[in-house]
Amino acid sequence: MNGYLNESNFTMVEEGFTTRDLLENLLVGLYPPSDQQAFFVADLGDIVKKHLRFLKALPRVKPYFPVKCNSSGGVVRLLAELGAGFACASKTEIAAVQSIGVPADKIFYSSPCKPIAHIKYAASHGVRLMAFDNEVELGKVARSHPHARMLLGIAADSSPSAHPSMMFGATLKSCRRLLEAAKEQAVEVVGISFHLGSCSLEPQGFAQAVAEAQLAFDMGTELGYRMHLLDIGGGFPGTEDARAQFEEIAAVINSALDTYFPEGCGVEIVARPGRYYVTSAFTLAASITAKEEVPAEQPGSDGEESGSKKSLIYHLSDGIYGAFSCVLFDSPCPKPLLHKKPCPDHLLCSSLRGPPGHSEDRIAEGMELPDLQDGDWLIFQDMGAYTIAASSLLGGRSQPQVTYAMSRLAWKAVQLFQGKLLSAEDDHESACTPLSCGWEMVESLCVPPVFAPAGII
Repeated sequence: MNGYLNESNFTMVEEGFTTRDLLENLLVGLYPPSDQQAFFVADLGDIVKKHLRFLKALPRVKPYFPVKCNSSGGVVRLLAELGAGFACASKTEIAAVQSIGVPADKIFYSSPCKPIAHIKYAASHGVRLMAFDNEVELGKVARSHPHARMLLGIAADSSPSAHPSMMFGATLKSCRRLLEAAKEQAVEVVGISFHLGSCSLEPQGFAQAVAEAQLAFDMGTELGYRMHLLDIGGGFPGTEDARAQFEEIAAVINSALDTYFPEGCGVEIVARPGRYYVTSAFTLAASITAKEEVPAEQPGSDGEESGSKKSLIYHLSDGIYGAFSCVLFDSPCPKPLLHKKPCPDHLLCSSLRGPPGHSEDRIAEGMELPDLQDGDWLIFQDMGAYTIAASSLLGGRSQPQVTYAMSRLAWKAVQLFQGKLLSAEDDHESACTPLSCGWEMVESLCVPPVFAPAGII
């Protein structure tokens, strides 16, 4: 084991109960009853399953987890334990990752726009791998970090819905000029990077981007660079209801890599899966702190019809300046599950807002929900992506507490993956044994229910 994660970092649980059961136990145990703060339950075993699935589907690709997607300690420690690298977007993220002992050679400073102070910080802490897509960035790096190893970011988002102002990366037409500028300033360029964006999820977009990256590689090689690293970015689905399944995307990527960067060509492949790893692992519980009734705009001819058209606004114990910051990152709010079954079960047009006092704190509109009361709890699944990293930055609110849990089966998979459970005499027989054991266990990890609270074992 690498020592980043141990059993004190999470609750060890047995098979047989679901995440919802653990959450129910936590709700029952809340004291005092007036404590209505939102909180997360995180199934680390789900992330273990995703990691082994990633390695099996993309055997040539090394994952670098983007810390901005979920900076919670349990996630970072687990992925470090599993050997993943980290894509950091700021000095703060670099410091957080290095504080648990992650070496500098497993950190990619992936932001294409970096403050000079942050570049100097990376240089002083041994972080060399960085990205750029313009001459201004080149100049800053040349002056502040002469030993940096740069990846040229190319624009490869094929999504027709992508907004131009949200796209990063140089066009193929400008790549040669940027590579020549890097040569003039003695900046070392070691490869190409692209990122399709989290909303693309079109498998063929990866094939097109890999083909364009190969053209940029050729430009760098012609100019005398030793190009040996390709970053294929992120954009992998975090849930099973996505338009394209992960294995479908992986098959397209593998085919493109075999065509343009065949095995043995000397090019290392990395990726930045964020949502893929954490979306389905986190469940959020938020309570209703206030309720407003909105009169119908067009009352019917009788009171009964008019009453059926009323709508409700529920204020929750957290909002877009906290755990629901995901709605600011193009993620729709998941439809909530109810902690208690209401009576009568009559659905009304409802809106969800954050705590009172911020009119712009709008979580979701037009949901069909029963008539709920102050103090009722709503449960939101698939809340692992962009719900924690930003929550400490927006509005100054504290982050919801996270309760981490992992089943014994998942923990055993981590140990097998690292080779801890191999006997000394077997250790020399096959270096692949831990990995193959982990793959065999992933099928068991995929079978719900996931885990049971340790307190009722």
